[in-house]
Amino acid sequence: MFPADTFAVTTPSATEARITRALNAPRHLVFKAFTTPELLTQWMLGPPGFTMPVCEVDLRPGGTFRYVWRKPNGTEMGMGGRFLEVDPPARLVHVEIFDEDWTGGETRVTTEFDEQDGVTTVTMTVLYASQAARDGALATGMTTGMSAGFLQLDALLAAQV
Repeated sequence: MFPADTFAVTTPSATEARITRALNAPRHLVFKAFTTPELLTQWMLGPPGFTMPVCEVDLRPGGTFRYVWRKPNGTEMGMGGRFLEVDPPARLVHVEIFDEDWTGGETRVTTEFDEQDGVTTVTMTVLYASQAARDGALATGMTTGMSAGFLQLDALLAAQV
C-alpha cells in the first residue's frame, strides 16, 4: 500500500538539506509536473491561500526560471535561477536565489526522480553557502510549505494517472 505522506527532511552534511517524497505516479509525469508552468502553478504553492502569479521556465541547460508566490495578505515572495543540467525524466540541477536573499547567496539544488513499480521518489538535495544559511532556511517554515505543495501534487498526479 502506498503511504499517504512520505515527506522527509535530512541534513546529510553541514551545508546540505535533503528532501525526499514518494509520489504514486510514473517519473515522466512527476518530472513534467516539476518543469511545466501550467502544472507548477497548480501544486508548488505552499500553505493554503498562496498563489503563483508568475511561473516562467526555460527548461534547458543555461535556461532560466522565475517564480513569484503571493501570500493571502497580498505580499509577494519571488525567486529565480538557471538550469545547469536537464536530464528528463531522471534529473534536474539548478541554482536559485530569492529576491530577498536570506540564504547567503545562490543555492544549488539537485533533484532526482527514481521510479520503482509506478512510484516515483523525488530526492532534492539543496546545497547552501554555509551551515548558518542552511539552518536559517530550515527555520523559515520552508519545509511546511514544501510538504503542503507535495500534498497538492498528489492530487494533481492522481487526476493524470
